[in-house]
Amino acid sequence: MPDAIVARKLRKTFGPKLAVSDLDFNIPQGSLCGVIGPNGAGKTTTIRMIMSIIFPDSGELSVLGKPSAVESKDRIGYLPEERGLYKKMRVGAFLTYMAKLKGVDPGAASKKSSDWLERTDLPGVARKRCEELSKGMQQKVQFIAAVIHEPELLILDEVFSGLDPVNRRLMRELIEEQSRAGRTILFSTHGMYDAEQLCDRILMIHRGQKVLDCTLGEIRARFDPRTIVAETLDGASIDAAERLRSLPGVESVEPGKGSLTLRLAEGADVPEIFGRLALACPMRRIELKQVTLEDVFIDLVQASGETLRREDLQSADAPPRPSGRAEEPAHA
Repeated sequence: MPDAIVARKLRKTFGPKLAVSDLDFNIPQGSLCGVIGPNGAGKTTTIRMIMSIIFPDSGELSVLGKPSAVESKDRIGYLPEERGLYKKMRVGAFLTYMAKLKGVDPGAASKKSSDWLERTDLPGVARKRCEELSKGMQQKVQFIAAVIHEPELLILDEVFSGLDPVNRRLMRELIEEQSRAGRTILFSTHGMYDAEQLCDRILMIHRGQKVLDCTLGEIRARFDPRTIVAETLDGASIDAAERLRSLPGVESVEPGKGSLTLRLAEGADVPEIFGRLALACPMRRIELKQVTLEDVFIDLVQASGETLRREDLQSADAPPRPSGRAEEPAHA
């Protein structure tokens, strides 16, 4: 089965700024791939090149077997980073219009629009003008416009922008539904948690360069954190830490407030250490910590000699980054 997107040696500059440098990646058909990295990493530039909104200075792109997304535009759904709504149009009319542009039968377009508004908890907004909606509502309307024609390839740029926690969960469920329907999905985010919850494949970008490109399972196998977290019942973590530091395979023990964090050496006998922990003091919980994408990203950047603050990566509960508002739609 051919890949939905193939990129080879993509390079893009804006004046003296190098935005994307020699980027290579393949997006398999049917995959759900997250393009992640901090703000300014080159994610949106990459997506705009895929969509033929801008063109690379050099390199090659293939989208759904064609050299340009323009040649496959009716098979693609696109949600841009910027607000891309006709502000003065009523929501129902806007969605029906976008569906018709993508080849949906005029008789079915209005019903599809109504059905989607109901499914996304937007009943009663069809007669409202787009400019009257909140940012979160506008984002959901843009999502509907991207999926209403049932595209083969769905590209979402910062899809969670402007959404509260309840609607973030709804959006994740809708994206998972699109994935189960067999669609290839590529979405960019600087919120690592969302990518972790959704993706089967990750493309990490930093300063315009690819730093990682593999499945989530491969990431977890490659970046085994070898960290055990234990929560004590009696809060005696400092005394227990002293006893555990001498255990074979334990590199370090950090006591916390009623907890212990153990870093393990390569090849450490994890079951043996679990047993020793249980004997060291009464435990409420012992678990092998699962690596997070945030941990992986920071480790990769720091391994290259750079420093990166965790604050540069948006957590799931951080306020979403405000998005600009476009006068005209940027839908493909």
